[in-house]
Amino acid sequence: MSIFQDLFGSWPCSPDNRPEVDKLYRQLVQIGKRDGFLSERPGGLFNPQCRNIEARQIGQRLYTIGSVPLLDRVMQKIRRPLGKELSSHLEYCWAETGDWLK
Repeated sequence: MSIFQDLFGSWPCSPDNRPEVDKLYRQLVQIGKRDGFLSERPGGLFNPQCRNIEARQIGQRLYTIGSVPLLDRVMQKIRRPLGKELSSHLEYCWAETGDWLK
């Protein structure tokens, strides 16, 4: 087991999906650092509910791969590089993705 897995655990998905999930996770970290997950105004990168469009698409793909357990795990891991505030923004950004925060 790698140090990363020792510290953070593995993704709750099939081994075939892990490379894609790793890539999507890294994209979310970059989106959070670069653009954020929420905006005060819609438009551009943000939908009419002021949520980051790309982050929502990633959340929908993650939900397709591993449902709520995978979204939960990504949320746990995203707190480390982005902090509690940005991770809570992502949580709201993903609202109504599958069974997430209905």
